[in-house]
Amino acid sequence: MSTVLLEISGHVATITINRPNVLNALSTEVLSDLNGVLDEVEKTESVYAVIITGAGEKSFVAGADIAEMKDKNVEEAAAYGRFGNDVFSRIENFRCPVIAAVNGFALGGGCELSMACDIRIASSNARFAQPETGLGITPGFGGTQRLPRLVGAGMAKELIYTCRQVKAEEALSIGLVNKVVEPEALMEETMKLAQRIAANAPIAVAYSKKAINDGLQTDMNGGIAIEVKEFSECFSTEDQKMAMTAFVNKEKIEVFHNK
Repeated sequence: MSTVLLEISGHVATITINRPNVLNALSTEVLSDLNGVLDEVEKTESVYAVIITGAGEKSFVAGADIAEMKDKNVEEAAAYGRFGNDVFSRIENFRCPVIAAVNGFALGGGCELSMACDIRIASSNARFAQPETGLGITPGFGGTQRLPRLVGAGMAKELIYTCRQVKAEEALSIGLVNKVVEPEALMEETMKLAQRIAANAPIAVAYSKKAINDGLQTDMNGGIAIEVKEFSECFSTEDQKMAMTAFVNKEKIEVFHNK
């Protein structure tokens, strides 16, 4: 899968969109390869956190492949939108946390890919935008839904209606990213965060992700019910029993067993 690379180090998988000559634009081939790489990570039970980034220094993902899209009819566009959304929803609901390491441009589908991730770390040269209305279309891979959930409806509407690019520091100030670092420190800082996540009980982290994601789709009472379910399920795990026993005995947990 030359368009998408996978590297696993310890408990962290790094997925790299590898089309730097076209600023890592998302074609159907890239989306298919990304889906295939997610299959590989899914099967690797020792992976507790995932990083997604783009090859090269200029771009995370500069958007969908316009040359591929431009001649689609309505039915073809609907199928393409569904496929992209299926892949991004898979990332959003992946069994472990996914962190976007955003280097350079994250435009259109690239911004949408970053928003499908749990956490976004941006280099100081990162640029975010949803430029679709300038091309005669709407965002098609979740931008109209995830952007307002992250930055609020008013700001999302402004950015989508105007196609304005947002620099890294503004992205931080409006809640689009979690942290901004210098470009040379991006992967190191993202890996540190991934390793810190991976050091905790993997099942508890996964259940926390599910409780947050599912709870955001309902009201507070429904969300609390979801939380109680995920909380109680943790008490069926070996990691919970080991960690709480160690805490009571003032001992330190060296490693969780993901059981």
